[in-house]
Amino acid sequence: MLSSQMTINCRGILLSLERPVVMGILNATPDSFYDGGRHAGVTAALQRCEAMLKEGAAIVDVGGMSSRPGAAIVDEEEEIKRVLPVVEAIAREFPEAPISVDTVRASVARACVEAGAAIVNDISAGRLDPEMYPTVAALGVPYVLMHMKGTPANMQQNPQYDDVVQEVMDFLIGETGKLQSLGVKDIILDPGFGFGKTVEHNYRLLKGMHSFRILERPILAGISRKSMICKVLKVDPPDALNGTTALHMVALQQGARILRAHDVKEAVEVVKLWQQLESV
Repeated sequence: MLSSQMTINCRGILLSLERPVVMGILNATPDSFYDGGRHAGVTAALQRCEAMLKEGAAIVDVGGMSSRPGAAIVDEEEEIKRVLPVVEAIAREFPEAPISVDTVRASVARACVEAGAAIVNDISAGRLDPEMYPTVAALGVPYVLMHMKGTPANMQQNPQYDDVVQEVMDFLIGETGKLQSLGVKDIILDPGFGFGKTVEHNYRLLKGMHSFRILERPILAGISRKSMICKVLKVDPPDALNGTTALHMVALQQGARILRAHDVKEAVEVVKLWQQLESV
């Protein structure tokens, strides 16, 4: 029997996370750090979505605002203009595919869930919009709770921790309690790799990520092509696939149940290899 904490209810579709799954990244933005502009517009987004689903994505994560270091927050009207038509089109063309909306705004989350999205992925943990938590509770959808120190505009300006694993743990415990008190049932934990952390912080967090298992919530790892890979290997994001694959295996060994990835096929292969390793 599956643990209730490893099954999330995506608008009536029960998605088991007992076996790790891949969340495919679909950026409906002109300025994301890796694929900005490549999938902007409904036609391009649908093509990319179809490709990711064929490669084995269990969730499609649609975002209309870049969260790269130094990025500004776009206005609400522009964000909705970017993401809502994409969510509507995916929900129409691929109704069995759980859609996640990557947003810090309650209004955008509400509009997208009403259009067919089934998960809210909020990098700000409700810090940028006090209406986010009550809105998610009212919508009754799973929520990705992520740790970030600061905002995208300033998060990489000398972030400091006494113990990054413990501080992220304490944050996730506290915020989970707030969400539960509001009635949010399905909470996915994201340690927030690259969001207000140095390279060393990121690796300490990855090495200690197994600690978060005590919270008995699914853990999402978002490390795809990020600077924690690029800076160590001295490569740019387009050349960071090999490093991403290597760290995806580590993330799975540390307890991740969702890999948020640009490269779905390769991430799915890592999951299969991890499963084989676990089975012997």
